[in-house]
Amino acid sequence: MNTKLIITALAALLISQLSFAQLMEKKTVFTHADTLRGSLNPQRTWWDVLRYDLTVKPDFDSKTIEGKTVIEFKTVYNAVDLPRDKTIEFLRMQIDLQQPLIIDSIKKDIDVLKFNSKTKTYVHDKYVSKKLDFKRTENIAIVQLEWEYRLKEQGTIDSITVYYHGKPKEAIRPPWDGGWIWKKDAKGRPWMSVACQGLGASVWYPCKDHQSDEPDDGASLTIIVPDSLVAVGNGRLTNKSQLPDSKLSAYTWAVKNPINNYLIIPSIGKYVNFTDTIMGEKGKLDLSYWVMDYDLDKAKEQFKQAKLMLHAFEYWFGPYPFYEDSYKLVESPHLGMEHQSATAYGNKFMNGYLGMDLSGTGWGLKWDYIIVHESGHEWFANNITSKDIADMWVHEGITDYSETLFTEYYYGIEAGNDYNYGQRKGIYNKEPVIGFYGVNKEGSGDMYPKGANLMHTIRHSINNDELFRQILRGLNKTFYHQTVTTQQVEEYISKQAGFNYQKVFDQYLRNISIPVLEFYTDSAASSITYRWTNCVSGFNLPIAFVPSSKKIFVNTEWQTSSLKENEFTWWNIKNIERLYYIKAKQLSSKP
Repeated sequence: MNTKLIITALAALLISQLSFAQLMEKKTVFTHADTLRGSLNPQRTWWDVLRYDLTVKPDFDSKTIEGKTVIEFKTVYNAVDLPRDKTIEFLRMQIDLQQPLIIDSIKKDIDVLKFNSKTKTYVHDKYVSKKLDFKRTENIAIVQLEWEYRLKEQGTIDSITVYYHGKPKEAIRPPWDGGWIWKKDAKGRPWMSVACQGLGASVWYPCKDHQSDEPDDGASLTIIVPDSLVAVGNGRLTNKSQLPDSKLSAYTWAVKNPINNYLIIPSIGKYVNFTDTIMGEKGKLDLSYWVMDYDLDKAKEQFKQAKLMLHAFEYWFGPYPFYEDSYKLVESPHLGMEHQSATAYGNKFMNGYLGMDLSGTGWGLKWDYIIVHESGHEWFANNITSKDIADMWVHEGITDYSETLFTEYYYGIEAGNDYNYGQRKGIYNKEPVIGFYGVNKEGSGDMYPKGANLMHTIRHSINNDELFRQILRGLNKTFYHQTVTTQQVEEYISKQAGFNYQKVFDQYLRNISIPVLEFYTDSAASSITYRWTNCVSGFNLPIAFVPSSKKIFVNTEWQTSSLKENEFTWWNIKNIERLYYIKAKQLSSKP
């Protein structure tokens, strides 16, 4: 290997490690703050978020922000009949806002009643805004509601407004660490945004910072910036106005669909815009692109790939999930992130991953990694969201597999097989893919390539590509705009496939060993004998013959099946290991 190849290989390895790195630093001991952040407790479960209306005003020079969050919510159950100790819990709300940000006040509109002497009843007179008591504990605030609030019936809709300011945590290496991003563009002008997956949206605005609760009725984001800059948010621009007696402009963006907290993101800079449309499965989809003014020509060429991506993914996954909110690519001061309907793009208008192919096969240089991968999250992460970050493989593993599906859609099934197989060099098998529940802790970075190879393994085990495609589409239809557990996803795949893949999921998501298929063939007897080793108890992954539809149902005990002549030809280590994430070991005879 010459020096250039060595340097290229080392660079690819480094980028691969960064790409698949965990989004938060590893922890061996969890704190009370981790539990408050990652668990559902009584101060979180009695109320359901309906909508967020955010306002933020950043100051680039001081790296500070000020803003407010209006949280509209409804009561989940009736508290009037609860025991007093349970009612006390009902009257407290946990609002998340990470230090060093400061809450100035929390207010609630109070319904003032007036007694009508004629009807002998109380009637609404007016609303007054009343300050609520709250207590800060670590990165949360416990808000105290009035005792009379216990009389609110189940399903009652209400709201609070949280006013705050301060210097938010700065992201040093976004998107792998989170926080507010304060950078300058190539011409030295302010360029601001946020990256907060894993760390949480409460790093920059007050919210219920738990993935299980999305605002059912959408959200709005008003961004107040100097009038020399442009502010872009999720969804569609609903209003732009000049603030009186100032050099500030306010941009209001809104989404109509549910959206997870970490996906709501402001992008601020010297943006210019161009638009397009595409006819998709649900009709006309509006496409909008926001880039630095000096990158306009490059973007117009590179972003043509967005249509290719949409055609491919609507074929595999079903309709783009957010037609009402449009599809956008927004140039970002970091590599990229799956911000719903406003995908952050920072791949420098190159194919591959910053010009490199993570698979090492060459196929990854045929398309733009960020356009394909981050947009793939619109289906898996944004449409279907895991309730707990421990199940983040549902986001990253299946979306990583979207790269294989995109490659196959345009370059053929063998190209897809090559790409998927090439990704395995990024799997380290040091920790399970599924993380710890209830403490906001994701699992191993293997969730990307190992999750993709899990999906490829199941697909070839099913040995019916149309059925597999309908499973992917069915996931997006069945769990449309929902938060889910890994158990729901696993059970759905098994049910639709007609085979219980539970032990297969356990092997690849909850275990770090690579199963070994031991086998030997007997040409005289036209047979093959096989078993699984180095696997979880009960591992039962079926192996399908290609191109025939025959399957052998392998378990940990020796079994023998007959073979036809063409099946002898297919059955070799290279073929098996290429299609399934396993190790194959051919023996001369049964041990």
